[in-house]
Amino acid sequence: MARQLQISTPTKAVINPAKGEAAKRRGMKRIGQLDPTWASDCDNAIAEMAGRGVVFQAADLIRLELVGEPPHPNCWGPRFAVAVRRGIIRHATYGQSARATVHRSICHHWIGTAAARSAAA
Repeated sequence: MARQLQISTPTKAVINPAKGEAAKRRGMKRIGQLDPTWASDCDNAIAEMAGRGVVFQAADLIRLELVGEPPHPNCWGPRFAVAVRRGIIRHATYGQSARATVHRSICHHWIGTAAARSAAA
């Protein structure tokens, strides 16, 4: 006889989207300040790729030697989030990362916005 898995009802203290978003923003701000020079170089690399009008991922920035390795792998997220807020890039799709260090995990793929492409022209 098959038994059904019983999951207890989550409490409001555990599931709170607003608190989760606030914690994410605090963490992204903290990790984004690890190396201001790398952050600036990464922002420039994202803008460069956005202007090209091709779909890209973080691994492409390193492969094309537009930016070096970040001081911590979590530094990528804040830089892409800033670029989205600035209207430089938008989410294009999801796909596997090209980086062996993350075991081909799923990652965002981005494309430059029309404004970014026209600014680069």
